[in-house]
Amino acid sequence: MPKKMFVIFGVSNILWMVFAVSQAIKVDMFPDESKIFAQIGDSVSLTCSATGCESPSLSWRTQMDSPLNGKVRNEGTTSTLIMDPVSFKDEHQYLCTVICGAAKLEKAIQVEIYSFSKGPEIHLSSPAEVGKPVTVTCSVPDVYPFERLEIELLKGNHPMKVQDFLEPSEKKAQETKSLDVTFSPTDEDIGTALVCQATLHIYDDDSPPKVRKTTKELEVYISPKDTAISVNPSTRLQEGDSVTMTCTSAGLPAPRILWSKKLDNGNRQLLSENATLTLISMRAEDSGIYVCEGNNPVGKDRKEVKLTVQEKMFTVEISPGPQIAAQVGDSVVLTCDVRDCESPSFSWRTQIDSPLNGKVRREGSKSTLTLSPVSFENEHFYLCTVICGQKKLEKGIQVELYSFPSDPEIEMSGPLVNGNPVTVSCKVPNVYPSDRLEIELFKGESIMMNKIFLEDVSKKALETKSLEMTFIPTVEDTGNVLVCLAQLPIDEMEFEPKQRQSTQILYVNVAPRDTTILVSPSSTLEEGSSVNMTCSSNGLPAPKILWSRQLSNGDLQPISENATLSFMSTKMEDSGIYVCEGINQAGISRKEVNLIIQVAPKDIQLTAFPSESVKEGDTVIISCTCGNVPPTLIILKKKAETGYTVLKSTGGAYTIHRAQLEDAGVYQCESKNEVGSQLRSLTLDVKGRESNKDYFSPELLVLYCASSLIIPAIGMIIYFARRANMTGSYSLVEAQKVC
Repeated sequence: MPKKMFVIFGVSNILWMVFAVSQAIKVDMFPDESKIFAQIGDSVSLTCSATGCESPSLSWRTQMDSPLNGKVRNEGTTSTLIMDPVSFKDEHQYLCTVICGAAKLEKAIQVEIYSFSKGPEIHLSSPAEVGKPVTVTCSVPDVYPFERLEIELLKGNHPMKVQDFLEPSEKKAQETKSLDVTFSPTDEDIGTALVCQATLHIYDDDSPPKVRKTTKELEVYISPKDTAISVNPSTRLQEGDSVTMTCTSAGLPAPRILWSKKLDNGNRQLLSENATLTLISMRAEDSGIYVCEGNNPVGKDRKEVKLTVQEKMFTVEISPGPQIAAQVGDSVVLTCDVRDCESPSFSWRTQIDSPLNGKVRREGSKSTLTLSPVSFENEHFYLCTVICGQKKLEKGIQVELYSFPSDPEIEMSGPLVNGNPVTVSCKVPNVYPSDRLEIELFKGESIMMNKIFLEDVSKKALETKSLEMTFIPTVEDTGNVLVCLAQLPIDEMEFEPKQRQSTQILYVNVAPRDTTILVSPSSTLEEGSSVNMTCSSNGLPAPKILWSRQLSNGDLQPISENATLSFMSTKMEDSGIYVCEGINQAGISRKEVNLIIQVAPKDIQLTAFPSESVKEGDTVIISCTCGNVPPTLIILKKKAETGYTVLKSTGGAYTIHRAQLEDAGVYQCESKNEVGSQLRSLTLDVKGRESNKDYFSPELLVLYCASSLIIPAIGMIIYFARRANMTGSYSLVEAQKVC
């Protein structure tokens, strides 16, 4: 009992000391919170410090013992865990463990992850126009966790919609969430602000949530209307007069004003982008309908006015006008001819006073403007001004440009192979204007595809346009004509040709198939025989024939490109696998034949061991071997009065134990195969032993016993050695053996 009390008293003292030490140690955590929120991509530092212990041991771990994914830095009584940058892998409860002697303390802090780095984005499905529905989208990119997200859209101070995303996320990932509202703007909405406010509730009820807000002023459009034109001094003018026309149009935003003039062909010629259009020194050619157009992003409105300019008495003619179509790169001559004026004065200009980019020459009552070569700088409305005395007259000609210099180009993505898809391309090079181009692709009389480039934005440049189509050619397509027809149908321009075409005859290739080999007389031959192996293969174009021999490593050794491969006198070395390949640009077809050259048996050896002359009682091994390839049949026989008796041999060897006088005689070995056979014979002589008293002496008996063991052993050794080299042997029991 005293011993037990002593143990209890000692343990209680130790526990008291541990309790006292743990009471003296204090662990502090910074931030001093049980839970913090860290944004993805930011840097977070957790600092653990111990007081009341001179040399504490500090360490970090997660509640689930997951990898820290951060860097730990210990300095004295302080340990810092740095996570930079913060990611989803860092969302854990972290424990700082402090060990001081026998005391151990831990302090925990929960790190929760969120993503709310960008403000909301406001997008409209189309420009906001009064009275027309428009959808406003408020999206919050890269948010997590989105189930704590709330989005509210306001127009001015009036809420339009509030949306929560309470469904739990299936995975830890940043997602973009959005809210859509459709409404019809009114005049009162002009200048109103759209406000998208996103709130992420990631703190406790006592802490404020995170809020991001984006404001966008609502731009409300009004389509142009009430377009009006004022003319000063009048719509009826005399040659040489000036006129000012002012155009107004209401809308929001303020419409852009465009002035143009209607041409005789119905097209409109752009004159100005100012609200006021002033025309000076008016000519009769300036008479016509002038159009003012107000446009903004949501619409346009037009107004027309007709101006009449009275012409003078003399006449001016311009040729080949009033309009000419000129191909880029060609040469064009514009001629201005005056009648009823003795001394006219000529001058040339463009409608918008651009540089002429041409050469002017006068010949009497004519003036010519030569444009060579024609380029995009020459696409204008040219005016020839003629002054006769106090009168002035102008005549104009519109130079329209086009480019259609060459036929289409037909290209294939590869050779035409029966059953294999191929892409045909029809290209029209250096065309202008490309938005008026049409391309059609025909196969024979059937149209395969057509393409109109109306949707392409035409620019003043030579372009190459193309049509592409993929089809699967068949053998029936051979001989068909592929036609690419390109048209530039500009009705308001007179030029030829307005269509060009290219043709290509289709030649469809067929991959080699049905490859066959005809061997004459046979693929199995006797050495010295001749053989012809003829290969044929179907395909289009006709396949090229290639003969190869398969080597031992599986590689092919080319030997001939003739359809027939001939051997005039075959040798055993010619045996093997021969491969015929039919090859064309569409593929390869392969066929093989195994050529076997057989040789009649040869190199037969028939031996008796230890000798062909033995004594009665000795052991004799008669062995027959051959050196043939392929193997031959081996049969051992002994000559008897009635013929030959087939011996029971093993591996071409026949063993006679204790030879008797009757074992003497002629022994024969026959080796044969399908080609022929060969015989070898030997005569075994068995001599009788002399009868005397020393015959069965102990010494002779020992010698006899030893020889009866040694000779069979030597025979077995020779047997196994020969069997390893022999190609075959036969016995009566084993009817078919190979040597």
